[in-house]
Amino acid sequence: MDEEPLVLVEEDGGILILTLNRPKKYNALSVAMMRIFSDTVDHFRDTSSLKVMLIRSTGKYFSAGADLKEGGREREKTGSAIREMHRRMPSDMRRIWDEMEAIEKPFVVAHQGPCVGGGLEMSLSCDFRLASTEARYAFPEGKFAILPATNGVSRLTRLVGAAWARYLVMANMEADAEEARIMGLVHKVYPAATFEQQVMDFCRHLARQNGEQMGTAKIAIELARDLGAHQAASVERLANSALMLMPNFEQVREAHISGIGGAKPK
Repeated sequence: MDEEPLVLVEEDGGILILTLNRPKKYNALSVAMMRIFSDTVDHFRDTSSLKVMLIRSTGKYFSAGADLKEGGREREKTGSAIREMHRRMPSDMRRIWDEMEAIEKPFVVAHQGPCVGGGLEMSLSCDFRLASTEARYAFPEGKFAILPATNGVSRLTRLVGAAWARYLVMANMEADAEEARIMGLVHKVYPAATFEQQVMDFCRHLARQNGEQMGTAKIAIELARDLGAHQAASVERLANSALMLMPNFEQVREAHISGIGGAKPK
């Protein structure tokens, strides 16, 4: 009997849907899965008709993180060797997560259940994180006396702040979906019964937005967060001037005004 594919990839209009499909192993991220994941991210980046990428899972767990049972080749036990391993490995995760952050299209991740370790680190590189009421969040690396070192400190702290990063990483505490929403780890929490439909509704909404505006906003928001107030304001003006100089800007503007009954925006 043929085994089920580890990852399912499909398109729904302008939405590219990647589904982790290893439920018996709690969707632990294997090397084989990461190869497909990487190819799918590249396909999303390079295909202009694809507007949104949705990442989801089958089963009770979104992902239990990296597959620790796969192990790896023996490495030199020095500080520099370990740091290089984290930069390039496991499974090229760091490069893939960085690419997701750089691509000027929205990534949406949908957590129908517990999301921990490497699965949560991947999610931190997505633009939008949507949770079911059944979702839970944790970094179990603390149980092994190490840190989550592929987004779990750096990206997490930038998103939720130092206080909540201490709660999840230093104290090794779990957060439920509502706690995750309060700390800013997820954007929305939906009832489990309607979760899949509401996730797709959100993705379809994104797919209808102007792609240039979303891509420019993604860059401008990243820059604005790290700059002082005056420099951030300059970034926003610079980004908006580029959008307003697009050849079809007036057509887009007039179409929108017509669509709302001719009422011009203030």
